[in-house]
Amino acid sequence: MLAEIKGLNEECGVFGIWGHPEAAQITYYGLHSLQHRGQEGAGIVTTDGEKLTSMKGLGLINEVFSNGKLNELSGKAAIGHVRYATAGGGGYENVQPLHFKSHSGSLALAHNGNLVNANQLKHQLEAQGSIFQTTSDTEVLAHLIRRSGYKDMKEAVKSALTVIKGAYAFLIMTETEMMVALDPNGLRPLSIGVLGDAYVIASETCAFDVVGARYERDVQPGELLIINDEGIRSERFSMNINRSICSMEYIYFSRPDSNIDGINVHTARKNLGKRLAVESEVDADVVTGVPDSSISAAIGFAELTGIPYELGLIKNRYVGRTFIQPSQSLREQGVKMKLSAVRGVVEGKRVVMVDDSIVRGTTSRRIVTMLREAGAKEVHVRISSPPIANPCFYGIDTSTHEELIASNHSVEEIRQLIGADSLAFLSVEGLLEGIGRPYEGEFKGQCLACFTGRYPTEIYPDTVLPHEKA
Repeated sequence: MLAEIKGLNEECGVFGIWGHPEAAQITYYGLHSLQHRGQEGAGIVTTDGEKLTSMKGLGLINEVFSNGKLNELSGKAAIGHVRYATAGGGGYENVQPLHFKSHSGSLALAHNGNLVNANQLKHQLEAQGSIFQTTSDTEVLAHLIRRSGYKDMKEAVKSALTVIKGAYAFLIMTETEMMVALDPNGLRPLSIGVLGDAYVIASETCAFDVVGARYERDVQPGELLIINDEGIRSERFSMNINRSICSMEYIYFSRPDSNIDGINVHTARKNLGKRLAVESEVDADVVTGVPDSSISAAIGFAELTGIPYELGLIKNRYVGRTFIQPSQSLREQGVKMKLSAVRGVVEGKRVVMVDDSIVRGTTSRRIVTMLREAGAKEVHVRISSPPIANPCFYGIDTSTHEELIASNHSVEEIRQLIGADSLAFLSVEGLLEGIGRPYEGEFKGQCLACFTGRYPTEIYPDTVLPHEKA
């Protein structure tokens, strides 16, 4: 469903390219394809081999780089970022890439994820004399790099990466090279592509299709890539690997035309819908999905059950972003502005409404009401993921236990609260089987923390949730 009205938001998307004369322009189009990962701010930093040039701003990528501003960025390489600014974590200073200047050279950072020990490290660094310019945990890495004691940038970065913990897909650029790092759990997706003689890095493979790059492979957990005019080389900064990619990338965040670790997102979502149908089939007349991320699961549910799939809900694509407010009090109005039920499809019908998740329940309740007002005789809600009962500390705004409806209510209580005739969630086993990652172990290389409460990393007492950043 729509992140702006749902309260489920990814932190950001990153894109980088090395060795292309139109690096800024390519990065612009790459970020445009990743716009779904963040709509509150965007930025690009380029290098011509001698200096870094940066430009960033609040808003969508086409708003930030309007009126020919992109032409001011020249160079053979660039890194870019689109950001979702969680409540309290917005502001121009937090828009990335972050650009730092010093007598020994400049440094730019773009980060997707959230560091669970950022508070602890900030306190230590401040006690040693560091002064932070932002409230972003990304800045911690810059200070650690500068304070590592290593003159060689690669060794300085490696040293810093061994100190931070949590979820991170980092793009790090100096005047003469770009480095790429993925945390030892691989919590965020990150891939490598080739465009002519240039190397391309992106949060999702859909960006490669847009810019005409060829997908090469995924960046591996604990891997550090060094890219410069001499080519690309791979090293390890950690051997303590525990594959735990965020399950919500497959369920909700990533675009359906992206592939994550060789698995197409649309196909995975269809399989989740099929598994959901096996686990919770219901007598109904039509199946409809909540646009956009639930469409694939709804199609899978319909295929397996034989119940016709119909466009029972339509998204209004022309509502300005100014109408969608992050505050809880305005979420319901946001649903009305963004979605409408198709009376000619649902009137007098028993409707299966497939959605990818329920966070607070506000949106689900409004959509169920909307379908009933359009004449639906029955509304059966099917969710293509297990109940989200635990907060995420890795860069997704899934609130606190108090705000998560599944943390405080049973499935039957949730059904009553949203007004559905029946409600069923996909099981954890069904989720793992539907996505089908080919790894050994109980969780098949996926993070299931928001469903199970079992986190793949240590969680520190002062860990700041993404939505609590000041």
